[in-house]
Amino acid sequence: MFAPRDPDEYLLDSERRVIRVRRHWAVLAWDVFEAAALLAVAVMISYILPPSMWLFQNVLWYAALIVLLRFAYLVLEWWVERIVVTDKRFMMTTGVFTTKVLMMPIGKVTDLTYERSWVGRLFGYGTMVVESAGQIQALNKINYLPKPEQVYDAISELVFGDKKAQAERFSMIKAKKAALGKKGNA
Repeated sequence: MFAPRDPDEYLLDSERRVIRVRRHWAVLAWDVFEAAALLAVAVMISYILPPSMWLFQNVLWYAALIVLLRFAYLVLEWWVERIVVTDKRFMMTTGVFTTKVLMMPIGKVTDLTYERSWVGRLFGYGTMVVESAGQIQALNKINYLPKPEQVYDAISELVFGDKKAQAERFSMIKAKKAALGKKGNA
């Protein structure tokens, strides 16, 4: 009831999911550093303070608890966020308490590029820039995208590839799934 919906629940029956990813864990790198640094400062200050300053120490540890809770929320927010690409659209679902679904039709894509810094190459992430016909879409820039070459190739095939071949492949996949479903029920 309180868990966010699975992004696949937003797909139409006629859609084929091509990619489903979560942003790379490196998106949390600064938050990990920030939380660890603030907790280390809290431990050092608590160690330095005399026992007579118990009230200040309590306030300090409540502040450290807030830092931990904030970090846990950021990790949970990262965990529930999904990027889904189907043969018809891009989708991104976000939100822990309030779910937000961003969507852009594949047909609106006019240009597709990805960028990788040396750190991105080292850890395996990049930035995907999706341009559409004269509009700034909600999904125009996706940072910390894992395996950007594979995602770029798959999206390029969807956007600029042979539509007839894609339709045939999709119908074959549906036929295989239907055949397997019938065999599994017998």
